[in-house]
Amino acid sequence: MNVERANTDAADAIADLWVDLAEEQRDVGSHLQAAENRDMIGENVRRAIVADGLYVAVAEADDEFDADPGTMLGFVMFSAGSELLATTATRGTIENLYVRPEYRDQGIGGELLATAEEQLAARGVDAVKLEVLAANEAARRFYRRHGYDPHRVQLEKPVESDNHSKG
Repeated sequence: MNVERANTDAADAIADLWVDLAEEQRDVGSHLQAAENRDMIGENVRRAIVADGLYVAVAEADDEFDADPGTMLGFVMFSAGSELLATTATRGTIENLYVRPEYRDQGIGGELLATAEEQLAARGVDAVKLEVLAANEAARRFYRRHGYDPHRVQLEKPVESDNHSKG
């Protein structure tokens, strides 16, 4: 497997994988609409790669995987230190990490996460934060295995509104 920084040519494939990620997350409580956000995600990835703000790394198959060499197996999006308020730590953020289901449990997610952490540390980050949906037990276990602990808990309560039937 090769893990390398994405270029703009990969933006559409990353957007397609992001749609898969968003669809999976609907099963564990996400409110994101998958296909409806695909074009925006692709454009944001292209723009971020050119502007050098959001970093995107992709894992591609090589001879050790049952896939055509170069097949995108997963991706990670991350950014360094964009806190609005003064803090005691410079934090980086893992925005998204996704591995195609058929390639999970083969170390790909760990490699993508390690790549993001190394790149963030090289940019002066002291701590890495990320969000996981509360019902996504598999992701929570994965991040705990890699040394992540709960730091802040976000609570949500549905309320009745005219917009309640959306999505």
